[in-house]
Amino acid sequence: MRVALFLTCVNDTLYPDTGRAVVRLLTRLGVDIDFPTGQSCCGQAHYNTGYRHGAEPLARRLSEVFRDYEAIVTPSGSCGAMVREVYPRMGERARAEGRGDTLARTLAPVVAKTYELTEFLVDVLGVTDVGAWYSHTVTYHPTCHGLRGLGLGDRPRRLLEAVRGLELVELPGAEECCGFGGTFALKNPEVSAAMGADKLRNARSTGAEVLCAADNSCLMHLGGMMSRLRTGPRPVHIAEILASTEEEPAV
Repeated sequence: MRVALFLTCVNDTLYPDTGRAVVRLLTRLGVDIDFPTGQSCCGQAHYNTGYRHGAEPLARRLSEVFRDYEAIVTPSGSCGAMVREVYPRMGERARAEGRGDTLARTLAPVVAKTYELTEFLVDVLGVTDVGAWYSHTVTYHPTCHGLRGLGLGDRPRRLLEAVRGLELVELPGAEECCGFGGTFALKNPEVSAAMGADKLRNARSTGAEVLCAADNSCLMHLGGMMSRLRTGPRPVHIAEILASTEEEPAV
């Protein structure tokens, strides 16, 4: 199977260790994963801000770069949801505007074969025990795009529960939004901060050492608040936990 890593802008720019963790994890599981250097933004920020036509060239580029792979793996629920949920709508809108089926045909090849990391592990590889070791107390925050957009369900929890040495504790109000929401945090900073404070308060109440999620954008939002307050659990992407082993413990 030809598998490609779609790292995403946020991870490439701010969290490259997450991408390295994905490669290390999948390589350990016998997957030969490629990193196409022509990849760029999926267009989510443009689309969500109202520049829908402006997002189309980015969507076309992503499809052209990844179209020949059998599976596309991303450590981002939000960007995964952009491809799976929004790309079909972009094609339908272009058709409704009388611009034909070209955009829909261009984007279609990548829609069905784009997987968020935990989906790929559980649904495609059929594994929940990935051979990880992580001796920390962890609480898990299911991000909105993963929970509601992609329907990840209990996949991330099942993977975490199989990690040796890890104690998973329940996060109160887990399904409530953290307040980031991409451009929502910029347009509604007071509301975003209040929602983040609620999530942070719940995370602190667990006594966990680590706050885990499958999307670094949400962890960036919460991590920034915790850093300023100098309190709370350490934010860690699930890929970095699953890539950890007893021989190579996470920092």
